[in-house]
Amino acid sequence: MAATDWFLTAGERGNPDTRIDQSHPDGVGWTGGNEITPLPHGATYFDALKAAVDETITGDLILFTDWRGDPDEALDDSGTAVSDILCAAASRGVVVKGLVWRSHLDVIAFSSEENRRLGADIEAAGGECLLDMRVRPGGSHHQKIVVIRHPERPDADVAFVGGIDLCHSRRDDADHLGDDQAMAMPDVYGDTPPWHDMQIALRGPAVGDVERTFRERWTDPHRLTHNPVRLATSLMKHDDEVADPIPEQLPDPAPRGDLLVQVLRTYPNRWRGYPFARAGERSIARAYAKVLRRAESLIYVEDQYLWSRPVAEFFAAALRRSPDLRMIAVVPMHPDSGGLSGAAQVLGRDDAIALLHDAAGDRVAVYGLENARGTPVYVHAKVCIVDDVWTCVGSDNLNLRSWTHDSELACAVLNGDGGPGFGRGLRMRLHREHLDGVVPDAALTTPAGLFRAYGEAAAALDAWHAGGRRGPRPPGRLRRYQHPALTARQRLLARPLYHLICDPDGRPRRLRRSRMF
Repeated sequence: MAATDWFLTAGERGNPDTRIDQSHPDGVGWTGGNEITPLPHGATYFDALKAAVDETITGDLILFTDWRGDPDEALDDSGTAVSDILCAAASRGVVVKGLVWRSHLDVIAFSSEENRRLGADIEAAGGECLLDMRVRPGGSHHQKIVVIRHPERPDADVAFVGGIDLCHSRRDDADHLGDDQAMAMPDVYGDTPPWHDMQIALRGPAVGDVERTFRERWTDPHRLTHNPVRLATSLMKHDDEVADPIPEQLPDPAPRGDLLVQVLRTYPNRWRGYPFARAGERSIARAYAKVLRRAESLIYVEDQYLWSRPVAEFFAAALRRSPDLRMIAVVPMHPDSGGLSGAAQVLGRDDAIALLHDAAGDRVAVYGLENARGTPVYVHAKVCIVDDVWTCVGSDNLNLRSWTHDSELACAVLNGDGGPGFGRGLRMRLHREHLDGVVPDAALTTPAGLFRAYGEAAAALDAWHAGGRRGPRPPGRLRRYQHPALTARQRLLARPLYHLICDPDGRPRRLRRSRMF
């Protein structure tokens, strides 16, 4: 197997403006010699992040991007908060630079003021954090990365990539009892919504590619916003509107593992463009399109959304082509909002799942999660593992918004020997959690065995609930996904909201017409 069978070449990325592939020997589209540590759950990630930031010294560099940052979000049981560690680092001479999505107004339940407060705290401590609104109308910067570089200790260089924001509700662990600092969610998730998520820690040359992504955005010469109201607000609140220089990028860290990593992004096609992606970049979508044409045995997905018929069609085509191919998806049992917004989410997922079942029948199985108390777990992870060979972890969901409209970043991973080591290891780790460790690993290595184990565990738990929850609770956390019922009126009203707000398409018109990415 050649890496080019699974990874995009530099030409296939479709973005000649980025410096990522240009920086590699011979212009290849990935790096080798990487080590990756999976960090499932916010508590695991926050522990690793705090330890890495605490070790920084004068002259080191911390770069981060985020969709939402809550300065008071506790990273550990002592109450040490996001703002505490970043401000302490800046105060001791670490170069701290952040790009946080400026966000829409809090009156529509977004995070404008929270993001502003985080930025103000960091600036007061000597760092710099900008509120970045260089997006399409209605879009967001959704990348969630932290890069830490050490000029005097390059072996300690690390990049964190995935779906976990530095904000409320994320600090949960494998027990899934939720974060005491909780965001508002529908009542079905309880007072402290359980939260399932994933981040990875990268060490090796790929750290340089994640850093290049940050630097491309940081050096974008366009204004942070062109909205006159937002500009006036920034003047009144004395927001930092100009990105100061960053020290020159260090050479990529030396190899320290055997994993190949390809950094993938989404940037929309937008007026004024991005200097590093003048026609946008849709390498996440293109990577999925290439990989799914090779899928033969198992597609395992954990995804917050899993909607968009154009996205689901790539998976459906793979299932139609390969009669032995199975697909398992783990998604939230309920949307993260109520009213028409929640109905629009349900509608989009219903359409996608129906398409998958039409393509493959019972070779597709979709599940939700609950904790030991019977409270649904909100699945926020963005993970896809194909044939245990290709693994993708990032900020992107399986929908058009993530593939075309917002900024996203993901890492695709292959073993250097082309085997199933990393992908299978991550998949088994997730299975042990979802099945409470009662099914032997050997029974889960084959698609048929995994399908059977998941199906039996979910059936037992569903039957226990249907029987009034009498007797001992069966082991496991899996529930068969049931489509929340929508009335005809809800469907009628939710359809335009789904297309306009939940799942807009950021492709140029010529690509929309050709159904290409």
